[in-house]
Amino acid sequence: MIQLENIEKFYFVGIGGIGMSALARYFSTAGKKVSGYDKTPSDITKALLDEGIEVHFEDETMLIDTSFKKEVTLVVYTPAIPVENQILNYFKSEGYTIVKRAELLGEITKSTKCLAVAGTHGKTTTSAILGHLLAFAQEEVTAFLGGVSENYNSNLIQRGKKVTVVEADEFDRSFLKLHPFIAGITSMDADHLDIYGDEKTIAEAFKAFAALVPKNGFLLHKKGLPLNGKTVGIEDESDFEAQNVRIENGAYVFDFKTPNSTIYNLTLNLPGRHNLFNTTLALGMAVCLGSPTHILPEALLTFKGVKRRFSYKIKTDNLVLIDDYAHHPEEINAVHQAAREMYPQKEILAVFQPHLFSRTRDFAAGFAKSLSQFDYVLLLEIYPAREKPIAGIDSKWLLKKVENQNKKLVSKDQLSAEIKKINAPVNVMLGAGDIGEEVSIVVKNLGYEN
Repeated sequence: MIQLENIEKFYFVGIGGIGMSALARYFSTAGKKVSGYDKTPSDITKALLDEGIEVHFEDETMLIDTSFKKEVTLVVYTPAIPVENQILNYFKSEGYTIVKRAELLGEITKSTKCLAVAGTHGKTTTSAILGHLLAFAQEEVTAFLGGVSENYNSNLIQRGKKVTVVEADEFDRSFLKLHPFIAGITSMDADHLDIYGDEKTIAEAFKAFAALVPKNGFLLHKKGLPLNGKTVGIEDESDFEAQNVRIENGAYVFDFKTPNSTIYNLTLNLPGRHNLFNTTLALGMAVCLGSPTHILPEALLTFKGVKRRFSYKIKTDNLVLIDDYAHHPEEINAVHQAAREMYPQKEILAVFQPHLFSRTRDFAAGFAKSLSQFDYVLLLEIYPAREKPIAGIDSKWLLKKVENQNKKLVSKDQLSAEIKKINAPVNVMLGAGDIGEEVSIVVKNLGYEN
């Protein structure tokens, strides 16, 4: 058991990760000394440095602040850190207290009313909406987000400590370290097969997470999942349901039905039926907490979205470029549905950077089918993240499976020129690797500024 009150200093190995950086910010704002290592500089690490948090990018133990004595220091790491990492191995050999990110998050939230959002898709948007709804309603909430909220320009919302909102990450079974009072589950699709092996094992993990909810708590989940909670859906007779859905002035307008009442004419300024579902789940969790329902429509209207979740980087009458984190076939399908709904008469180009060799191998058929829906497809090479290459698995192999003649494998150096050459009116750039950094380059090369 971690005695957080005795910890004066925190060292994060992998501090640039979206979940890790939120925790780093949390303890830094609490007056703790925070430092960390990450492999490469990024927008996140730049922001941390600007906030006074020390970050270094060389895996060298000599760079660790000598004031980080083991008696007062907690070392935090993620499963993505390779076993040969010198810094983490140094802390292990010197007898420091070391925990995974999920363990620390569980420790922080166990004394709060924890609202945890789980699912293989939609966690970040749902938790960001939920955190905003509660903050707008003046709840004493801290929200740890897996993306940067446009409203707060941060992955951390801090308005108090009675309530916490967290993403319940299924990777490495991390979500089993949490103590949810209210749990929301968006989906249980196969993913992380390098960890779980098969879909049945993933389902068992989600059921174990659902079982963490106490008898006086609330479990909400997408209708059709093999769980025993309150159902959530869109015009499908769920317990919490978006009804009378229509599009007005480019936004969804809908009524929100709960088991006890209906809230009329809410407006959501995010495209895509998946975001409408995410919103319905977030609204349901807020209602279960007891947030005043009369505030929810105004709160939702002011929600601006999450960076890299259908984020417009260019939006003119002649050219649209959208940046999205989609890295699973179902997420690509959701982006396609949203783009077709918003631009039904226009050709759409998809630029996709596959994430992980194992995921590309395991879901190749799904990726090929989802990408084939677009009018044009450009593939970048696979972003390896934590993995070593797998023989025979590359983007050339994946491209052959795409049933679309307007397809091409491109390098990052060729990307802007290829996009110009195709000249599609709508472009979506997809992936969880470093494609997000390429977006700003493409925008500039197309003659626009972010």
